[in-house]
Amino acid sequence: MKKKIAILGSTGSIGKTLINIIKQDKKNFEIVLLSADENYKELLKQAKLFKVKNLIISNEYSYNKIKKDRIYKKISIYNNFNNFKKIFKKKIDYTMSSISGIQGLKPTIEIIKFTKKIAIANKESIICGWDLIQKELKKNKTEFIPVDSEHFSIWYALKDIDKRLIEKIYLTASGGPFLNKPLNRLKNVSSKQAIKHPNWKMGKKISVDSATMMNKVFEIIEAKKIFNLSYKKLSILTHPKSYVHAIIKLKNGLTKIVAHDTNMRIPIFNSLYSSNNFINSKKLNLKILNNLSFKEINYKRFSVIKILNKLPENSSLFETILVSINDKLVELFLANKIKFTDISKKMHNILDLKEFKKYKMIKPRKIYDIIFLNNKIRGKIEFKNKV
Repeated sequence: MKKKIAILGSTGSIGKTLINIIKQDKKNFEIVLLSADENYKELLKQAKLFKVKNLIISNEYSYNKIKKDRIYKKISIYNNFNNFKKIFKKKIDYTMSSISGIQGLKPTIEIIKFTKKIAIANKESIICGWDLIQKELKKNKTEFIPVDSEHFSIWYALKDIDKRLIEKIYLTASGGPFLNKPLNRLKNVSSKQAIKHPNWKMGKKISVDSATMMNKVFEIIEAKKIFNLSYKKLSILTHPKSYVHAIIKLKNGLTKIVAHDTNMRIPIFNSLYSSNNFINSKKLNLKILNNLSFKEINYKRFSVIKILNKLPENSSLFETILVSINDKLVELFLANKIKFTDISKKMHNILDLKEFKKYKMIKPRKIYDIIFLNNKIRGKIEFKNKV
C-alpha cells in the first residue's frame, strides 16, 4: 500500500528536495496535499506530476489566478490551512513541514493530529512554539523528526542513548562567507556577498543568518528545546568544511561524531524512509577527514552568539521577540537600509530594552500569543529603525 504524504511548503528548497526523492520511488508514495505561498506555477507542475488532488495556496493573488482557470476543476484548491478536516479522512503516514518563517507555525501545529509522522524543517515553529508542538505530538501520538542537518544528526546519534550520559553537544558552523574576512571590512559588505554561502545552496534570509551566525544561535535554541537540555550542555565550533554536523561527548568517555555530505537530501531521505533504505552518496572523502579543522567561536567576529547569554532557560515569548527582531533586521539589510554589522549591533541594543525583558517570564499559551507578538515587534522595529 502506498504511503500517504503531505508537503507544506513544497516549492521551497526542502520541499523540492523531498519531491525529487519521491519522484524516484513514485510507486510507494501518494502525495495527498501540497502547499505554497506565491509560486503557484511550480506547485501546479508538482500537482500534475503526482496527480495531487489537494492544494493550498496562501497568497491571495496566486489563489485567485488559479481559481479563475477551469482546467483545475478536478483539484481542490484552498486559500488557507483551515481545511485539513476536509482533506484528511484519516491519519496520513508522513508530513514535511517546510514553510519558512512564523507563518509556518500554525499549519505545523494543526496538521500534527492528521499525521503519524511529522518532519519539521521550520526553525521558527520549534524556537517559538515547541511547547505547543510537543503537547500536540504527545496528545496525538505523532512521531517527530527534526530535519535540520545538525538536529537530525543529534537525533540520530542519540538513538538508544540515556540522555543522562550527555556531557556536551557541539553543533558545527561553516562560518559563512566572511569567516576569514578582516573585521574592519565587514561593515561595508553587500547583501549580494552575504548570501553567497560557501557550502550550501539556501535562500537569501537563511544565508544572511549563516553569515552573521544567527542561524547557529537559532539552532542552539532548537537543540535545547528538542532534546530537553540546558544551554550549558550545548556549544558551537566553526568547521568550514561542513562535513561533521554534530559531536556528542558522553560521560562514559566515548564521543559520537555524525558526518555526511553537504546535501540536505540525506536528512530528508532518512526522515522519510526507515534506516534500512539506501541512498546514493559520495565516497568517503579522506582529504576532508584529514583536514576537518574545528575552532572555538571568535566572539568579536560573531558577536550575535553572545545573545545566548540573554536567553532564559525556560521557554518564553522572549524567543519570539528574538526571531521577530532578526527577521526584520535581515529584511532591512537585504533592502540596503542598514549595514551588515548593524544586524548584530541593533539586535543587542533592542533585546536590552526594558520593555522586552518581561517576556522572559511569559510562556506562550496558544499560537495567537506568538503570532500577535511577532507582528507587534516587527512593526516596532520598522518604527524604531534608529535604535
